[in-house]
Amino acid sequence: MERPGAWYHVTARGNERRAIYREDHDRRHFCQLLAEAVEVFAWKLHAYVLVENHFHLLVETPEPNLGRAMQWLNVSYSVWFNRRHGRSGHLFQGRYKAIMVDPLGWGLELSRYVHLNPVRLGRLGLDKRARQQDRAGAGQKPAQALVQTRLSELRRYPWSSYRAYLGLAKPPAWLTRERILELGGARKEAGSPEAYREFVESAIRQGLAESPWEKLTAQTVLGGVEFARQIGQTLQGSMREQPRWRQLRARPKMTEIIAVVEKEKGEPWAAFRDRYGDWGRDLALYLGKKDFAIKLRELGEAAGGMDYMSVSAAVKRLERRVQKDAALFAALNRCRKELRM
Repeated sequence: MERPGAWYHVTARGNERRAIYREDHDRRHFCQLLAEAVEVFAWKLHAYVLVENHFHLLVETPEPNLGRAMQWLNVSYSVWFNRRHGRSGHLFQGRYKAIMVDPLGWGLELSRYVHLNPVRLGRLGLDKRARQQDRAGAGQKPAQALVQTRLSELRRYPWSSYRAYLGLAKPPAWLTRERILELGGARKEAGSPEAYREFVESAIRQGLAESPWEKLTAQTVLGGVEFARQIGQTLQGSMREQPRWRQLRARPKMTEIIAVVEKEKGEPWAAFRDRYGDWGRDLALYLGKKDFAIKLRELGEAAGGMDYMSVSAAVKRLERRVQKDAALFAALNRCRKELRM
């Protein structure tokens, strides 16, 4: 599924989960190949991270050439790596994985997901099991020393684009930062490196947010149903040939979500929209973001001009409250049921 101008999250893992980088020289060479891919295939690389046995890329393809470019990148690196380390056989575990991304709704959050990969470790309390416990309400607030260790390791990690985003390292010519920073909001301060750092690092002070992959539509698209339907209309072949697209349904508008919350709360939206911490406002934002993948900017506009960090904070606040408040959890489920009728 390739389209001109599309955004993709791309990842490839080592065969049998083995290391694809053994030393820094390997990582430097892979980055050189990335730079060449950006030039040869006219990519816009918005974010990347290299970890021991896999890599993540957030890439925009002005031309529909993702498959050709990824084949060149992985084959070029595999041949070089095998020759350098005297090995043979497959380096990568099958074909790369790519998910098409709605940049307006998910580009910003996905860049955070990519940049946080180096600290998703058990010794830092941020492995998969710990994140599941945190979302279930069974996690514990991390000690300040642990938080500082997380932040220090994240900021010092040299094999991602995060340091370049913060201005801690010179951005390579083949990295495009401006678009992600623009997605942070229309206000200058909301789109600054400092605001981006706060957006990324706020996620590891209490535990990482849920994976974006829990929000995939039809297992192929990271974005709202409306975005996925637009993509589906461009695919060649019938719906019978693309059965996963039959799962797509129309996404409710934010005005519809607000109307359902107004009914549940028994108040008009204007009466509680501007109340900081109001459960009704937070509930509407939570439903819009978590259930229907409405973009942060649209949610902020509906809430009277909130910036993306405030919207994210409201969503997380509601997520914590429903874990402790049975009545609020029931209200959330009633709203969900009505919106899906």
